[in-house]
Order: sequence, then structure tokens, then C-alpha cells
Amino acid sequence: MFSPDQENHPTKTPVKYGELIVLGYNGSLPNGDRGRRKSRFTLFKRPKANGVKPSTVHIACTPQAAKAISNKDQHSISYTLSRAQTVVVEYTHDSNTDMFQIGRSTESPIDFVVTDTVPGSQSNSDTQSVQSTISRFACRIICERNPPFTARIYAAGFDSSKNIFLGEKAAKWKTSDGQMDGLTTNGVLVMHPRNGFTEDSKPGVWREISVCGNVFSLRETRSAQQRGKMVENETNQLQDGSLIDLCGATLLWRTAEGLSRTPTVKHLEALRQEINAARPQCPVGFNTLAFPSMKRKDVVDEKQPWVYLNCGHVHGYHNWGNKEERDGKDRECPMCRSVGPYVPLWLGCEAGFYVDAGPPTHAFSPCGHVCSEKTTAYWSQIPLPHGTHTFHAACPFCAHQLAGEQGYIRLIFQGPLD
Repeated sequence: MFSPDQENHPTKTPVKYGELIVLGYNGSLPNGDRGRRKSRFTLFKRPKANGVKPSTVHIACTPQAAKAISNKDQHSISYTLSRAQTVVVEYTHDSNTDMFQIGRSTESPIDFVVTDTVPGSQSNSDTQSVQSTISRFACRIICERNPPFTARIYAAGFDSSKNIFLGEKAAKWKTSDGQMDGLTTNGVLVMHPRNGFTEDSKPGVWREISVCGNVFSLRETRSAQQRGKMVENETNQLQDGSLIDLCGATLLWRTAEGLSRTPTVKHLEALRQEINAARPQCPVGFNTLAFPSMKRKDVVDEKQPWVYLNCGHVHGYHNWGNKEERDGKDRECPMCRSVGPYVPLWLGCEAGFYVDAGPPTHAFSPCGHVCSEKTTAYWSQIPLPHGTHTFHAACPFCAHQLAGEQGYIRLIFQGPLD
């Protein structure tokens, strides 16, 4: 006989489906990761399946009748067509899948609580004042419990009374096979990269995912009433490197297999030590420069390397070269006289954003986050949704919009003179 304890904590490690990593955080939230609020969330196979699948469709003539149909112990989606008609689709238990829900709400059905990302914010107080555009119950991911553990994404999540409610204003329609489908207010957008998440990755096309997991071209603006065209030959299946945009935060999906090929934090730490061991020097002050440890990623250190973003020359911090006429923001590089922003360099610590394990030779502009050349090249090509109808490339580590011709620059270090 084994003790009941072993039953709850079997020795074999649980199957990992994948991880969701929020763009804009370099390894953890500004005030630290707590509970269901964190910068990355791992989806493990659940001890017991909690997936659901559509079953009965009811057409009710009044919202009250619809309420009666949607019982608290059963998952259902209600589509209000008019004051006189609501369609309720009941969902039943599915023993082959696990469901994970993502949204802004802290209610218990939400597994991963996501708040709006404010570019470069150092503390949570920076993010509280913003009127959120992320839905309280934004989306759900359904993972197959058997290999190959396929993960699919659907717009909207079930609330505490196991209901998804699409009001009169939400875009909704009857499908050709007599089922219902709809879109959420600000939508759930997905982009699958071409060639997977590797050094050969290229950005894919942004699509919108419906409540039933169908794929559509984008609406004219985020919350337009008119849905886009259905894209028949694409699916809601997530792949390594898929991006999920919730209108206020963007998440990167990494499969367990993809993560096994990604550099680890240990590897990034070794690269940091390797750079520091080469004792790069300030070409003017001749003092040795060093990247601060991963843990001190917000405090500028006196040995911290700084870079001139127009030319890439790396220096230690100094006060000269200010161009007064330009708000003091632009500086003249003492090496090549090119004028431009002068910023401290920070290592990108979130390993999940790296497309390869190359050395940290390039920095994003204007924020100064440093990673491999292939990684800067990849992220600088991706148009990330911003607001309700614009897109721009941004640094994955801090969400700052990229600037300059390429959005990144090659770093030129000066070695020790001895």
C-alpha cells in the first residue's frame, strides 16, 4: 500500500504543454511575480481533465428563458440576437482535453491574470492608472491530454457562473452548419510565425480568432461590428512562437519542445560572464566595463556599458558631448563624432524570447536591451498590435517601440589595451 500522500504527489513530473510569456517583461513583473499574476505561465497537464466541448443548442425567446437554460453547473455560451431571441449553446465535459483561461479578472476561473503592459514601466503603480482594454475573460486555450498535446485558442473565457455572454452589440452570426459563432469586443488576435520559432523565423499574418476557434482576417478597427473574412485554410492551433494579442498585452506561446531548444538563463549568464571576462573598456576613460548581474536589471551600475545608438560604439558613462540645443538627449560619440541618443545597455534576461543561442552582440534601439543578432533581427520585423488600429515593432523585453532604420544596432566594443 502507498500512503494517500503519494497519490496526490506522484513522483513522475507532470507533462508540460507549453508556456505563455508576456511581452514587455524582462524575466519578471516589476514588483515581482505573485500567484496568478506573473510574466510567464506554464501549462501543465491537469490531474483531472477539465476541458469542455459544445453539445446542445437551445433557442430561447427571452433572456429570462435563456438564463433558466444556462444552469450554473454547466458551461454555456449565450448569444443575444435581439431582445426577443437568445441562442444558448451548452457545453459538456471533455475527458480528452484540459482548459486554461486567461484574462484581466482575478476571479477563480482565470488561470493566468494579465494586466495591460505599459512600455518600460518599472513598477505596477505605472500600470494601474490605465483604463484597461483587456477583457476580464479574454480567451481560453484547450490542450489535448494525449500526444502530440495540441493546443488550440478560442476567444472569450467562461466566468464564475460558467457562462460566456455575447451581448447584443457583439459581432455574432449563424454558421453554415446551423451553429453560432461570434467575436469579443476588442478581439483576440493571433500571429503564427513562418518557419517556426528558429533563427529562420519570419513574421506571419495577424488573424482574429472567434469564440468557436475559427480564423478571420482582421476587422477594420479592433472593435468594429463587421467581422473580417473567414480564412478557411488556417486553424486556431498554436505553434511554437505563436503570438496572442489581447488588446493591451501580447503573449508569446512556446511549446515544451521549442523551449527545450532555447537558451536557458544559465546559458545567458555564461554569455554575460564571457563578455565581462573579455574586459571590454571605455575607449575614452579606459575603465573596464561589465554587464550587471541578471538580478540587478533595473539599477544602473557604475561599470555599466553605455552605447551611442547611431554608431554602436560602447563606452562607460560620461558627462561630456551633450548637445545642448537638442534637450540634452543627443550626444556626440567621441570615437566617430556621430550624434544620437546615448543609453545604458541591459542584457535581455527572458530566455523564451531568444530565437537562437548566439552571443549578445546587438542592442534594440532606443531601449538598449542586448541579445543575439538573429533575435534582434526577428523581433524588429514583427508588427505588434498597438491601441485599436495601429501596429509597430517593439522590444520584447520592455515593449518600447523600436526606432531608427532597423530598430537595432551592432555593438562595437573596445578590448583591453594591455
